[in-house]
Amino acid sequence: MSKIVAIDYGTKRIGIAISDSSRKIAFALETISNQKIFNFLDDLLKKEQVSTFVIGNPINLQNKENIISSEIDLFKKKLKNNFSKIEIKEIDERFTSVIAKNTIISSGISKAKRRNKKLVDKISATIILQDFLERLQ
Repeated sequence: MSKIVAIDYGTKRIGIAISDSSRKIAFALETISNQKIFNFLDDLLKKEQVSTFVIGNPINLQNKENIISSEIDLFKKKLKNNFSKIEIKEIDERFTSVIAKNTIISSGISKAKRRNKKLVDKISATIILQDFLERLQ
């Protein structure tokens, strides 16, 4: 079965996670600079059989789109233009950064490493993907 890639979009950095081929477990993959994302995804798709991109969109507490939602919409259009055969899904990702930070703290990682925002981004992508995978079951 093909894999699913989750994207935690940010204006500076983008967290990436990938599922196993059985679509049960999410794995943190990488945090990429926004400018390099399409090259990274192109290389990834040459190595992995991927059928779906899942993009997190942080809906606010009033269930309305957030400030970054318009940028995410533009990013989704670029994804569709570059990778037209890959299905694109969107999932509410509110609180994933908070959950990621709490997960990192509880894991015992040193304070210096916890300051690394790249770690938060790829853990957030993993949380987005695991949530999506659990909804598929």
